[in-house]
Amino acid sequence: MGASKSESFSEEHNEIATLFKALSHPARIAIVDYLLSVEACICGDIVNELPLAQPTVSQHLKELKNANIIKGTIEGTAICYCINSDTIDKIENHFGIIRHKLKNKCC
Repeated sequence: MGASKSESFSEEHNEIATLFKALSHPARIAIVDYLLSVEACICGDIVNELPLAQPTVSQHLKELKNANIIKGTIEGTAICYCINSDTIDKIENHFGIIRHKLKNKCC
């Protein structure tokens, strides 16, 4: 979707599209899965779990953070990441609306 066209859609449509775009890379899905499997995570831990270089992992973390899917807190020289449950609630709500609307469709 070109930048010049995004204003043609609702704020909610743009927000959901941003979330899905941030989740549209397998490395980012792997990061989310990893964060769900641990209490808290330092960036170096994620690098050890993925077959990617540290700068690449950092770029994926930046995309997830910019979409508000993850949050980070600074602990000394490291950043501890976790899933932003408010954003996951938005995604869940969006799919809940879709599921509800599909119940009344015949095909």
